[in-house]
Amino acid sequence: MIWKWLGALLLFPVQMVYLVVKAAVCLVLPPKLRDLSRENVLITGGGRGIGRHLAREFARKGARKIILWGRTEKCLKETTEEIRMMGTECHYFICDVGNREEVYRQAKAVREKVGDITILVNNAAVVHGKSLMDSDDDALLKSQHINTLGQFWTTKAFLPRMLELQNGHIVCLNSVLALSAIPGAIDYCTSKASSFAFMESLTLGLLDCPGVNATTVLPFHTNTEMFQGMRIRFPSLFPPLKPETVARRTVEAVQMNQAFLLLPWTMHVLVILKSILPQAALEEIHKFSGSYTCMNTFKGRT
Repeated sequence: MIWKWLGALLLFPVQMVYLVVKAAVCLVLPPKLRDLSRENVLITGGGRGIGRHLAREFARKGARKIILWGRTEKCLKETTEEIRMMGTECHYFICDVGNREEVYRQAKAVREKVGDITILVNNAAVVHGKSLMDSDDDALLKSQHINTLGQFWTTKAFLPRMLELQNGHIVCLNSVLALSAIPGAIDYCTSKASSFAFMESLTLGLLDCPGVNATTVLPFHTNTEMFQGMRIRFPSLFPPLKPETVARRTVEAVQMNQAFLLLPWTMHVLVILKSILPQAALEEIHKFSGSYTCMNTFKGRT
């Protein structure tokens, strides 16, 4: 037994070096991308914002069918018609992912009408942009139900069949605020941190499930209606991401089976700094960059 443990101990650093070298090589060499022509993709919050751009990108990359979930029929209908004009079969369903019963009911309707979902994109989210003391209790609950618990319900609804088919992918459109919170968006930051923990646990849990994987995308501030009015101090140095860029990189991450994606790459520096700097230094970075007051001008969706 002791020799077995000793062998595992000696082999472990070799495995780590191999995996690091393999990852470095993959950054240089063009990866083999997953063929999406047989995949049915369901996107929550698919009627507008990043969700609409995700639908376009999956359609461009040849997805077989695209299903959109959301709460606003007008937006869903517009996006569905656009995707159909691109030559891809598309359907929409009215669904509030924060409502457990509604999620399970509409998931059953999707399976009966469209077929099995093989790629689930949890994109739906809300933000209220207020401090804790200024937040309405119902608004706080709403953000937790949609941003966090909604992923529990959608994943429970579709993952079992993916495991049976040994073909599936769970995608989460998260936020860098899950790793580095800001004032003025306490509901959003909390829900996204919970969502990140959910996806990290799920990703590890799927290691022994052949053919089923997960991807978590953590983008910087993205130029959509949801964060309208948010301002940072140096927009030239830290410009907001374009939603089409986030969508394109997300689909690529799915095709490359990438577990975690930070956008832009400079956000890796933020994670490292947060790990090594004292709290006082991090507070000064927030004040200098303007993230400390960036939500003061927040308006959100109108």
